[in-house]
Amino acid sequence: MEQYIVSARKYRPSTFASVVGQKALTSTLKNAVATGRLAHSYLFCGSRGVGKTSCARIFAKTINCEHRTPDGEPCNECDSCRSFNNGTSMNIIELDAASNNSVDDIRSLVEQTQVPPAQGRYRVFIVDEVHMLTSNAFNAFLKTLEEPPSYVIFILATTEKHKIIPTILSRCQIYDFHRITIPDIIDHLEYVAKSEGITAERAALNVIAQKADGAMRDALSIFDQVAASSGGEITYRKAIDNLNVLDSAYYNRLLDTFLAGDVLGSWVIYKEIRDAGFDSQFMINGLGAYLRDLMLARDPATLALIEAGDEERTQLQERAAKCTPGFLYRAMNLCNEADLNYRTASSKQFLIELTLAKICQSLSPSPNNGSDGEGQLKPIAAARRTDALAPAAAKPANNPANPAPQPAQPAPIAQPQPVAPQPVPAASRPAAAPVRGSGTMLNVPRVSLKHGLGATPQQQNAAQAAATGGARTQDYDEYTFTLAWETVMERHPREHILYNAMRNSRPELRGNRAYVMSVVNELQLQTVTDALPVLIAELRDTLSNDTITLTVEMAVGAETPLYVLNDRELLARLVEEQPMLRKFIEGLQLRIS
Repeated sequence: MEQYIVSARKYRPSTFASVVGQKALTSTLKNAVATGRLAHSYLFCGSRGVGKTSCARIFAKTINCEHRTPDGEPCNECDSCRSFNNGTSMNIIELDAASNNSVDDIRSLVEQTQVPPAQGRYRVFIVDEVHMLTSNAFNAFLKTLEEPPSYVIFILATTEKHKIIPTILSRCQIYDFHRITIPDIIDHLEYVAKSEGITAERAALNVIAQKADGAMRDALSIFDQVAASSGGEITYRKAIDNLNVLDSAYYNRLLDTFLAGDVLGSWVIYKEIRDAGFDSQFMINGLGAYLRDLMLARDPATLALIEAGDEERTQLQERAAKCTPGFLYRAMNLCNEADLNYRTASSKQFLIELTLAKICQSLSPSPNNGSDGEGQLKPIAAARRTDALAPAAAKPANNPANPAPQPAQPAPIAQPQPVAPQPVPAASRPAAAPVRGSGTMLNVPRVSLKHGLGATPQQQNAAQAAATGGARTQDYDEYTFTLAWETVMERHPREHILYNAMRNSRPELRGNRAYVMSVVNELQLQTVTDALPVLIAELRDTLSNDTITLTVEMAVGAETPLYVLNDRELLARLVEEQPMLRKFIEGLQLRIS
């Protein structure tokens, strides 16, 4: 019976052509041998399993080959090649620096460099894991590495270049091996499967390639593991089960619940994942990576950054088209926060369920969209206001001019009139009226936007075109309008009140291109009203439609507006809530000046 050899050894590259995923680097090495421009020391850097030691051996064999092929490969027939293949070559010496890292080991190596080659032109010393050498060993190696005998070539290999002292780096030609791409790994695994008489689905090989994380040696080891458990027929389901990989179908189903705002549906899928034996933190990290891939799939320019096969990339593109950038940003941020808080959370299941609920609610059509998670789940406060809001609910939604009678309020708030597209000078607007509540009158200050609210030349041109009858009327759908709203919002990141109001209060269509934005307090109403001319101009410019109008109003049943306390009132409230603060102030005899 023939002895079994693992694929990582059986299919180890023996020529430059058989090296996977390093074509540019192997071409450079072949050209150096063909032209005779050989350096006295090389440093091969890269992560595990990318072919550093294999290339070092092929390079060493090619240097001493007596009859190289026309394309620069070793012939494997001359005495030098045969002795190397049999492991009896005295001209190619390998040293494992992980276990031979002392000064004495390096001195022994230096002594061997004094012996000229008995066969061939060069003696090649391959030092693997060179970063494991001690500081004294590095220093003992410096002089020989800089000026070795003419027949000596050093090839150093490492996975951690940053641990090598600069004096060593300056004496070497450095070659960086990059991680092997998933398509290259899949193609090589198909070749191995065909050679071994194993049938393998490409989707299953894609799972193996992703699990290998850019290392061909790891991919071959995983391939052997799955092949042994599947009886010579590797399928996607067998690969998923054997490697304990979370199927992407779970993430696709979760995305559907997010877009539908189905909180309870996402919890059911999460329970299925836990019942399948997957760790919750592993699941939330995988969800974050999935959302990140969706973000990359939105733009063809970044599609290549997704480490997946062509078929999976196409599927991600189709799903990414359903998502807005703002939703993906918020969802990724929530996954990241859950990962950071996972270790300290007392109830880890509740943390993940709350995160899934927040993601679902980030697209819900509530007045406070994205801020407090209201939407599909009915807020508790709404039940208390059912009777009060019943008359308003009976009225048509498209008739804001005749609002239903409301319960008595501390002070009526006048609804602003629709704003014309042209900017209105700040000096011509009336001052904000003081707001009364709970028997106390406090002035709400007017807030002016300081950054980014000047009309751009494009907006001015659009306004002039509308005034002269050349108004743009390009059609769009609600999805495109949502993207445009996200774009306009991202132009004002420093105007925090405006930014938060736009993020939490999406405009509602109440007529032909007529949108109404509902805000929750007087300060937001003041700020958005000031910015309306610029917002309208930017929306029109983004959508190429000059018929769009936008007004702002206070949300029905909104909370009592924020009141501004002066310093003494604020201090009195803090002292009342924190008695120890009073002792601290009195002990130091502090006073408000």
